[in-house]
Amino acid sequence: MNLVLFVGILLVLGLASTRLMKLFKLPNVTGYLIIGLLAALICILIDRFSNGSLHLVTDLNNLNNTVSNIALGFIALAIGEEFRLIKIKQYGKKIITITFFQALLTVIVVDIALVILCLLFDLPYNIALCLGAVATATAPAATLMVIHQYNAKGPLVDILLPVVAFDDAIGLIIFSISIAISKLIVTPGSTINFISLVLVPLLEIVGSLLVGFILGILLHLMIKYFKSRNNHVTMIIAFTLLGIGTITALNLIKINGESMDFSNLLCCMMIGATYNNMAHKDKDVEIMERDFSLVDRWTPFLFMLFFVLSGTHLVTSFHEMIEQKINILLVLGVFVVYLIARSLGKYFGAFFGCKITKQSKDITRYLGLTLLPQAGVAIGMANQIASIEAFQANQTGNIIITCVLCATLVYELIGPLLTKFALNKTGEIDKTI
Repeated sequence: MNLVLFVGILLVLGLASTRLMKLFKLPNVTGYLIIGLLAALICILIDRFSNGSLHLVTDLNNLNNTVSNIALGFIALAIGEEFRLIKIKQYGKKIITITFFQALLTVIVVDIALVILCLLFDLPYNIALCLGAVATATAPAATLMVIHQYNAKGPLVDILLPVVAFDDAIGLIIFSISIAISKLIVTPGSTINFISLVLVPLLEIVGSLLVGFILGILLHLMIKYFKSRNNHVTMIIAFTLLGIGTITALNLIKINGESMDFSNLLCCMMIGATYNNMAHKDKDVEIMERDFSLVDRWTPFLFMLFFVLSGTHLVTSFHEMIEQKINILLVLGVFVVYLIARSLGKYFGAFFGCKITKQSKDITRYLGLTLLPQAGVAIGMANQIASIEAFQANQTGNIIITCVLCATLVYELIGPLLTKFALNKTGEIDKTI
């Protein structure tokens, strides 16, 4: 496959799809996923007619793995940008409590619901743990789109924005712990003990954060020697790629015959957070904010390609499961349970978090509805799961990526509508628009 030509075609088609989505008032990410679905179907058909000699599906999966690793790093970098200590003190304990409560209850509800399903249909339990961790992630893009479109302002918006910002940071930590435990469950001959259950996951989490912290400090020190905006952007991109590459290299290390699973997400999040928090003077803060803004201008094509290729992964995952004669109806059952359990966990987690922190009735009733959308971080988590060797033998990775991508399509369709409904009910939408 001519990958450069193929990437160019995908980007053009992805961009064209945004015009179509605008007509139907749907998020751009929905169009990207649809383009990916169609591209993968075409590649599968061409491979069939050529008797597999062109290896288009294999090339597509390899391209997806590379792009998703890089895109995921920059998504995590953006999350780290929001993790500024001054902001945390400003938002106070109430925001942290609500965020933690809705994330934790979502994990518990999804885990319990899917463990019951796994028991009934003899499915691997790691499916429940993995999807429970992915369920914590919330996509801010769809929510922010509605807020900006209707110029929404008020108490609900004031709480919603910081909750969304911190939600993914908490989710990444929960994700790292869940994945470490899940690997123990599916790894043949592995024994669950204090080292494997506590020390190894702790080493992976602390190690990922430590690498990111060191790279963040180096970025802060080195960037002072470069004055131009272009050099600053190049430096931030370079250090993000260094973080991804370093973590990939560290994951070649084996302990007791098992590969480590340090997290690109945590590492890049820490790079962004460290660089952010080391800016103390007003001038340094201004430069830091400008640098992140310039990086945000560079990444749209990368995120578009990431979503398009995620759409291709949905089709290729379905294709592989059919080839492996896995019950597709059972997979759809996992998807439906995940969708319902996550929605209930998010809503009631936010509900009880607001009750505990004594929020108004309107915020308590409607905050949970605005936290349902999923996109970038969740898809990135699912891609990371699918690439882990321990989850490939029993098709766990494909089942998880299929469920998450299907859920993304549903959430990105109904999420903006529910957000608009919630803001309308609380009277925070500008009626003049």
